Amino acid sequence: MIKVGIIGSTGYAGQELVRLLLQHREAEIIWYGSKSYIDKKYYEVFQNMFQIVDATCLADDMEQLAEKVDVIFTATPQGLCASLVNETILSKVKIIDLSADYRIKDVNIYESWYGITHASPTFINEAAYGLCEINREQVKHTRLVANPGCYPTCSTLSIYPLLKEGLIDPKTIIIDAKSGTSGAGRSAKVNNLYCEVNENIKAYGVSSHRHTPEIEEQLSYAAGETVRINFTPHLVPMNRGILITAYASLKEEVTYEQVKAVYDKYYDKEFFVRVLDKGVAPETRWVEGSNYVDVNFVIDLRTNRIIMMGAMDNLVKGAAGQAVQNMNIMFGLEETMGLKQVPMFP
Repeated sequence: MIKVGIIGSTGYAGQELVRLLLQHREAEIIWYGSKSYIDKKYYEVFQNMFQIVDATCLADDMEQLAEKVDVIFTATPQGLCASLVNETILSKVKIIDLSADYRIKDVNIYESWYGITHASPTFINEAAYGLCEINREQVKHTRLVANPGCYPTCSTLSIYPLLKEGLIDPKTIIIDAKSGTSGAGRSAKVNNLYCEVNENIKAYGVSSHRHTPEIEEQLSYAAGETVRINFTPHLVPMNRGILITAYASLKEEVTYEQVKAVYDKYYDKEFFVRVLDKGVAPETRWVEGSNYVDVNFVIDLRTNRIIMMGAMDNLVKGAAGQAVQNMNIMFGLEETMGLKQVPMFP
């Protein structure tokens, strides 16, 4: 049994980790960490856990936790994990960080976009970027995983095959993205109140969203050159889900069959990436509550551009589900273990 500790278990991503790991036959949660609810029963924070989890929330003490568990998940805001990690802790336990602390390899870019000083930059290069379908081998051999952001996961998986195979011009990529409100976290913010979000859609972080450099870095690896994109996220009045629509110019004339063959080359054996049938656009409702990512494309011959689309649950494949998938890889388990939930509908 893998002994698990969760720092930040009372946030949305943390609670989703609990939900998934409770159904994992090789994992046992022994530490429910929380800064805000110390000494409260976990089910008192999330009533859906009544008579399921009787544990009490404990402090976010990584040093003590490292003595008790095999893996620590940190579902916390930027900066906290980096401030807690040190060589002594990493020598005892594996860490899967759901924040952005180790995702971006250039510390100057991280500090510029996030506006904070990185507390442990010496571990950045060691951390494996945990986009499982692309970096599986690196994840197998690391003790520190940087779990990808939700927008970068959906964007990269939708675009990566065509960029890797050189079918699209990397200088022309535009990403239009939409997310449910849980992507903003559980802390109280005026902009996320019901009356502010309901019956409304808005762009935010225009030309300045913090996931931009993360997406650019991953696409640059695929292209073999520096990639700069326009990325515009939008907040929509739903609990869960991410939908991205990406546009790029084709380098040459291609057929549907040629492009489909490229996607199949990369994803035909990937359990969680579903390349949809011709003419079927991804929808967030068909992936809700699951670790699946649905992708597809449309060739626009009139403009010589291709539209790439992806949909996923931001709390599952965009956070907790991918973190569990990374844990499975790190410990040599079946990658899909604990993650075969069928998408919920309605």
